[in-house]
Amino acid sequence: PDSESGRHQCANLPTSRRAGLSCYFRTKMTTAPYNYSYIFKYIIIGDMGVGKSCLLHQFTEKKFMADCPHTIGVEFGTRIIEVSSQKVKLQIWDTAGQERFRAVTRSYYRGAAGALMVYDITRRSTYNHLSSWLTDARNLTNPNTVIILIGNKADLEAQRDVTYEEAKQFAEENGLLFLEASAKTGENVEDAFLEAAKKIYQNIQDGSLDLNAAESGVQHKPTAPQGGRLTSDAQPQKEGCSC
Repeated sequence: PDSESGRHQCANLPTSRRAGLSCYFRTKMTTAPYNYSYIFKYIIIGDMGVGKSCLLHQFTEKKFMADCPHTIGVEFGTRIIEVSSQKVKLQIWDTAGQERFRAVTRSYYRGAAGALMVYDITRRSTYNHLSSWLTDARNLTNPNTVIILIGNKADLEAQRDVTYEEAKQFAEENGLLFLEASAKTGENVEDAFLEAAKKIYQNIQDGSLDLNAAESGVQHKPTAPQGGRLTSDAQPQKEGCSC
């Protein structure tokens, strides 16, 4: 069987038959080609209630969570995107915004290739705290970490408390990418994650990002050429079994 249900069904087979199936599944799983070339680690940072988790959910699930609970510690999501014809898997760590979790969440900054720093355009206090978040990001990530500033809740234009122009100026002064987005409508959510990935990939191509450095936040995965045989260290290891 080639499905998850088939895996459960083999539990009812004789021991000798289960052993054979065990080797089949292990071999099939380890010889399957990677469907991406790189892994980029992202973190999402910013004050509580700015919509970090909603941005992550909109990006990974294409859905808006109207009653999104506050994150406790960190949450995690993944998605594969395409950058310059390369498949890239994003591993995204959504961090809690409350001060009491800062000691825990700071440990997730290390080894991040990209950071999405989020504020709420309708709450100036969240914008005023950006300098603190940026200081943490700059101190705890590597010098080549791509940081993109995101003004979330762009759909609430009538309640705007931070102008686009001042946020753009803050981004330019600090060397950040910048855009406004809406986790509710999906506006610019895709672009936020993609623009950061494009910049990271550009850094790889021009040699400013060292993939051999543990703190780069990027892993290069081998691909399988025609015929299904893996290259690099992804070739299946021979394991003893009673097949």
